[in-house]
Amino acid sequence: MRTPVITRSLIAAACALACMASQAATIKITSRDKAGEGFNDPTPVTPVGGNPGTTLGAQRWNVYQYVASIWEKNIDSNVVINVSAGWEALTCTSTSATLGSAGALNIWHDFPNGKAGTWYPQALANKLAGVNLSDGQPDSTGYDNFDIKTQFNVNLGNTGCLDGSKFYLGLDGNAGTNVNFVETLLHELGHGLGFSVLTVSTSTGSRLNAAGTGYVATGGLPSIWEQYMYDNTAKKTWLNMTSAERKASAINPLQLAWIGPNVKAGAGFLKHIPIVKTVSPATSGNLSLDFSAASFGPAAPSSGTFGVLANVATQTNETGPGCDAFDTANTMAVKGKVAIISRGTCSFAIKVKNAQNAGAVGVILVNNTTGALIPGGTDTTITIPAVGVTQADGNALKAAVTAAIPYGTRSKAGTVTANLTTDPARIAGADTNGNPLLYTPATLAPGSSVSHWDVTATPNLLMEPNINSDLTTTLVPPVDLTVPLLKDLGW
Repeated sequence: MRTPVITRSLIAAACALACMASQAATIKITSRDKAGEGFNDPTPVTPVGGNPGTTLGAQRWNVYQYVASIWEKNIDSNVVINVSAGWEALTCTSTSATLGSAGALNIWHDFPNGKAGTWYPQALANKLAGVNLSDGQPDSTGYDNFDIKTQFNVNLGNTGCLDGSKFYLGLDGNAGTNVNFVETLLHELGHGLGFSVLTVSTSTGSRLNAAGTGYVATGGLPSIWEQYMYDNTAKKTWLNMTSAERKASAINPLQLAWIGPNVKAGAGFLKHIPIVKTVSPATSGNLSLDFSAASFGPAAPSSGTFGVLANVATQTNETGPGCDAFDTANTMAVKGKVAIISRGTCSFAIKVKNAQNAGAVGVILVNNTTGALIPGGTDTTITIPAVGVTQADGNALKAAVTAAIPYGTRSKAGTVTANLTTDPARIAGADTNGNPLLYTPATLAPGSSVSHWDVTATPNLLMEPNINSDLTTTLVPPVDLTVPLLKDLGW
């Protein structure tokens, strides 16, 4: 990342412009694609979901303009926000793919109207200074001093690149089994505008030095993010932590909260944490556990009986837990009941569909590592609800089913019934003070940890690490918290 030097003459000019009123922003998208590629792809397509383009390139361009217009209405700046956009061949396999990414191309510190000794992404720095700080500066990036650089996978959906799952280029949100490009681009431009810790290495906790040449354990400059990142275990913000403390905080699940005033004021729409309560003849089987609803299938009931629980046994030569059609024993075990299935090998939707085919009325999916489990995926043929629980809680549910068996009769084993409700004292995706949580899984996810909302938020938020099917294009409360966080930063 380039860190141009700010001159005295630039400061004087910026001060003169900084107080001008602004009601919106202007975002300029510039393509860097070659003829016949990306935005210039002439492949004929049929208009879809409100997108009138008749070539693949035109539809891609229309989505960019549509998303830019949404952001223009949600943020203020007197300085044009310049975005370099391109379609490129990114990492792929038949079952996975890098969708794309976006980020600030240039970063700044110690400019007019910014917080002294603090790193900012260029678009925000320009807004605060009132001028384009990179004007007249030498370009060492190769991208003409743009504020934000984006790149998306031109091969998505082709053979060998997440086969069959293309970017949906409609503007109506009806992506089905494809990847909603509107939501993906909204999310990535949010990162480019500043929704990212940016200049802190989450793997070491080190900050970028003032020259922008490397991360250092001590003496680096903080990111504008750090003042609002509060660790409930350490009882301090990242601004006041050592590198070692920031490293630990980045993998401290459900403990790192955002305490900015705009986010706190708008977070009241987050719902209370859903929980599953079990009723068992064995005292040890009466549990109260958190769960997260799956993104596919019908919604789990917010209250009432979920069903009698059933463990799914390991099958001979199985692909993975629940990944194959259920054998006779498992079919008899889960018919009319809620199947408990561990994560692993195949998709969540495949596991739930196999349980559904065997007669199950619901599924509890159990994580195979630490942390919350949000079962993602798509399958429009699934008609039973599914929820996810942690590894420890799932193991407790399995043990409860086993412990209840001796309490039955000779003809009918004892059973455990699961009921769904919410915890009136806790909010999903927030700490005990109502401050929304940042994503800090126990195993660091480079590029995702810390710079997203936690996956436990309900309803789902745009800036979670996953693009969920229930997202909208509204970026403010009572639907979303993206804009309030950016306003906390200075937008």
